[in-house]
Amino acid sequence: MYGAPLDLSFRCIKSLSDTLTEEPGRGQRPLKRNHENKYVSRSLRLNNNIITDLSGLHAAITHFLAEPLQLAWLDLSFNDIGHIDPVLCELGELRVLYLHGNSICNSSEVDRLVKLPFLHTITLHGNLIEGDKGYRCRVISALAKLKMMDFSAVTPQDRSMANIWFQRNSCGKCKIKDVK
Repeated sequence: MYGAPLDLSFRCIKSLSDTLTEEPGRGQRPLKRNHENKYVSRSLRLNNNIITDLSGLHAAITHFLAEPLQLAWLDLSFNDIGHIDPVLCELGELRVLYLHGNSICNSSEVDRLVKLPFLHTITLHGNLIEGDKGYRCRVISALAKLKMMDFSAVTPQDRSMANIWFQRNSCGKCKIKDVK
């Protein structure tokens, strides 16, 4: 059984290397440690900091967690992250990813997350990409296993609309390439 989330939120953390000197906050449930004094958790909160990039994420996860490759829930909301770093794709067990309230401006960044086989929940609202035409359809079409997006269920109708959006946009790209 896994313990409570490891909470490093609201710490004014600028870079993930800064986390190595932090002590996780105490939540309602006590944090459990193993014989190596690492935390037995599958959840990490890094929200409400001033993180701009994810370099050092692997080192931070390895430093704190008893089983870093088992990380399933990651909250990076309300930071200043501008790109979806490929380091996230190394988290093969990730199921929930909160990225809302950041600075992601290119919707193609979401395509990187296709490599996460168990990702079923994502938040991206409050990023610049939210204003892109077809934002919800693009994300749903890119991430086939999504059940929740931006705290809202992905319905069969959403999935159908995403498929239509994908067909229209991929065909449009083909026609543009054929014309050149």
